[in-house]
Amino acid sequence: MRVLVSLAALTACSASPAPQATAAAAVPTYSYRVENVFPHDRRAFTQGLLFRDGHLYESTGNFGQSTIRQVRIEDGRVIRSVSLPNDIFGEGLADWGDELISITWRHGVGYRWDRETFRRTAEFQYPGEGWGLTDDGTRLIMSDGTPEIRFLDPATFRELGRITVTADGQPVRNLNELEWVKGEIFANIWLTNHIARIDPATGEVKGWIDLSRLVDTVERRSGDDVLNGIAYDEAGDRLFVTGKNWPSLFQIRIEPPSGQP
Repeated sequence: MRVLVSLAALTACSASPAPQATAAAAVPTYSYRVENVFPHDRRAFTQGLLFRDGHLYESTGNFGQSTIRQVRIEDGRVIRSVSLPNDIFGEGLADWGDELISITWRHGVGYRWDRETFRRTAEFQYPGEGWGLTDDGTRLIMSDGTPEIRFLDPATFRELGRITVTADGQPVRNLNELEWVKGEIFANIWLTNHIARIDPATGEVKGWIDLSRLVDTVERRSGDDVLNGIAYDEAGDRLFVTGKNWPSLFQIRIEPPSGQP
C-alpha cells in the first residue's frame, strides 16, 4: 500500500486552539512530531486500535463491514480477520490476558475473542451505547459518546464506577476511541482533530494533543474519515494514531507546549 504523505512534511507541527479552549484556558495544548509513517488499510473504518506483541489489533465499524483483525504494522497487511454479523456495528477494542474484548454501537452487546485463533468465546451485555474501550491493567475503561467514562470488571463487565470528563469545568462530549498511556486515558474527541489527556481519578482534561496539521496531510475521501485510533507500545514507548479509512498509520512523539521544557 502506498504511503501518501512524506515524513518531512509532517515533522514541524504547531498547535492550534483546542475544543472548549478560551484565551484564559488553563488546559495546555501539546503539539507532536512524526517519527514514522506506516501503510494502513484505507478500507478500515477504524473504531478500536491496540498494540500487543509486535502487532496491531484493530476493530472496524459500519454495518456489513465490521471486523476484528490482526495487522502487521510494517506493511499494513491484515494477517487474520473475523467479521461481525451484518446487522452489528463494531466499536471499541481492548485485550485482556489471552482475549480480545470488543463492543458494539447501539446493540448493547460485546464479544470475547481468543486472541490466538480469533474464535468468539463469549458475549456479554451492557446498557447504553458503546464507543471506545481500553484498560488500566485492573479494569476495562469504556466511553459511550457522553462526557462519562465507565470502569468495568473485565471478568463480569459489571460497572465499578465512572467519571465525568471536564475541561475548564465544562463537560467534554463525544469521547470516542480510548487508550491507556502512562497512567492517563487518551481519548479521541469525535469530529475534532484533538486527543484529550484525561486524569483517570478526577476526569479532568490535563492537556489537548492537537493533530490538526497531521489531519490536513491525509487524503480523505469523505467527512466520515476523521481522526480515530490510538495505540501505545509500552515496551517500545511508541504512540500510534490513525483515522477512519486513512491510508497511513503515524508514529508520533508528543511535544510540550510552547515555552515549556
